[in-house]
Amino acid sequence: MVKTYSGGMMRRLELAQSLINRPKILFLDEPSIGLDPNARNAMWEMVRKLRRELGSTIFLTTHDMVEADTLCDRIGIMDRGKLVVIGTPNDLKATVGGDVVTVSAKNASLSEVIEQLGYQTIGEPSNGTADLLVKNGEKAIPRIVEAFKGKGVELDSVFLKKPTLDDVFLKYTGSRIDDGAGWAQAKKTRMTYRRMAK
Repeated sequence: MVKTYSGGMMRRLELAQSLINRPKILFLDEPSIGLDPNARNAMWEMVRKLRRELGSTIFLTTHDMVEADTLCDRIGIMDRGKLVVIGTPNDLKATVGGDVVTVSAKNASLSEVIEQLGYQTIGEPSNGTADLLVKNGEKAIPRIVEAFKGKGVELDSVFLKKPTLDDVFLKYTGSRIDDGAGWAQAKKTRMTYRRMAK
């Protein structure tokens, strides 16, 4: 019967198995990977409830920065097996500072114009997209658009956002989370575990 369970049901079953002895410390490895939004939200609520009702300390590993921001009191970011920064979600986001303006342009080099503007980028521009760190996004956007227009670069999109944990990750690692084979490796590891458990 268990073989017919969905990914969400399997995760809930795995979590229930880990709670049998009411642990003081619990390690959760990618608890919501591959779940649909409803199953993911149910998993997140189970983790919150577990923390509230049992008072357990939970170590959670995830590549999902929204999950980390939603569930964690303290976050450590690892890069190539080394802990590079640790802090509360708000403290980590404050290290980015200011606003983030994301610009996208197809078939254009963004680096020259960005260098001319003098803004720091979060990570390296890639796939025609760059994240610029600015003090005041509302004031910076017209200047950014004019600078690109002056160089003959038509921007496809310009977005303003407050720093996120994705930006923190980029700042401390220099690469995007989706650049690596994180999902493929996690999926491979989970499948290996399931084959061994049979």
